[in-house]
Amino acid sequence: MAGNTFGQCFRVTTWGESHGKAIGGVIDGCPSNIPLSEEDIQPALDRRRPGQSDLTTTRNETDQVEILSGVFEGKTTGTPISLIIYNKDHRSEDYDKLKNSHRPQHADEVYELKYGIRDHRGGGRASARETAIRVAAAAIAQKIMTHGGHKTQVIAHTKQIQELVVERPDFKVIEQNNVRAADLEIAKQMEARILGLKAQGNSVGATLECTILEAPIGLGEPVFDKFKADLAKAMLSINAVLGFEYGAGFEASQLTGSENNEYENGMYGGITNGKPITFRIALKPTSSIDVGGRHDPCLAPRAVPIVEAMAWLVLADHTLRNLTSQIK
Repeated sequence: MAGNTFGQCFRVTTWGESHGKAIGGVIDGCPSNIPLSEEDIQPALDRRRPGQSDLTTTRNETDQVEILSGVFEGKTTGTPISLIIYNKDHRSEDYDKLKNSHRPQHADEVYELKYGIRDHRGGGRASARETAIRVAAAAIAQKIMTHGGHKTQVIAHTKQIQELVVERPDFKVIEQNNVRAADLEIAKQMEARILGLKAQGNSVGATLECTILEAPIGLGEPVFDKFKADLAKAMLSINAVLGFEYGAGFEASQLTGSENNEYENGMYGGITNGKPITFRIALKPTSSIDVGGRHDPCLAPRAVPIVEAMAWLVLADHTLRNLTSQIK
């Protein structure tokens, strides 16, 4: 199976399955002499971990990360950093009845068609459990950016669930509610909607919005490796993401040129210009309903830190690529 590595200069390779002994990853390309410990990574994992509230799966994983290599006396050595997280709360028997059937709109079916074999336990490699390593790697990516003197911020939040929309986001309240919405009143309505659908054995999708502030100027390469292209790839690689747009997005197709020019755009020609970058992703409703196992009734709350993580990976990768392109 190819396609398990993301990035060029800052490369992240993940491994492991939902119900395997552990999940892990290898980060290659991290500069040396950056202070790093498990304590730097754990807070990010705590935001993503399952079992946080009634809005998420009841699977209770502590997601304690262990650094196996690439760090000596509290600093990165420049060699590959290996991470591992042991799976503690997997109940594989919940999936026994799925050995000979496929969940609707799930990767189980195409994995079997492609490889002739599949791990049916919780989705195996296709499970969102894999994203824990992306979040861990992103904590290291953020350390690289901070160590380099950048003041970049990445802030994601739940923008919309059905007709419930956050119109005037207040970033300060995102972590004050279980939905991770940027409006406390709308968050209450969103939570009630999710719990109501959960009680019916159903699920619901969402739109997430993410803003990147003070991104370094000049990130992105002409033609194929535009910053927007890698950002789109990063987001579309997340489980259940069906759409990506930035700036005015699809609305721009219905605007005049003068109207579209009024939108603040943090990228020209796919290269960052220092202005805020705002993008949105569409999350489908959880497909695994009425099939047993433990699942999120809405993926938005735990997807917020994953979206931020993938943005940090793109930022760190392009920042390091920029350094090599400017050597004279």
